[in-house]
Amino acid sequence: MAVQPISEEEVDAIVLGLLRLHSQAVKVNPEEFLDLLKHSLSLNTMEKKRVVDAVPTLSQFQFDELSKVFTEEREKFRELAKDHPDDIKKLLAKQQSEWLHLGDLYRSELENKGKEEEDKKKEEDIKKSLGL
Repeated sequence: MAVQPISEEEVDAIVLGLLRLHSQAVKVNPEEFLDLLKHSLSLNTMEKKRVVDAVPTLSQFQFDELSKVFTEEREKFRELAKDHPDDIKKLLAKQQSEWLHLGDLYRSELENKGKEEEDKKKEEDIKKSLGL
């Protein structure tokens, strides 16, 4: 069975779900943070993944600082686009491709987690049937 290519919307939904795992003590707009992270041209796939994976442990200060850095980065790249539009277009294409790659990584992780849970349940069922 061939794996369907992941869509940008699917990646957004996966990452948004993970961004919502932040501490309740932290006030963050997950949709806004998703947009800033997704469109960051300076972070690669693994750096974005590290940010998303760290979400449950990030403090308010860390969220605020990341948002500030991403916003400043966006403004600087907009300025650069005026003088170097072709370079920025290349970076945008790379960013879109890497976003899909990030989605593939998370989809694989979620599938593996589901299989592990399924295997664990089967193991427990076998133990029960054996009276263990």
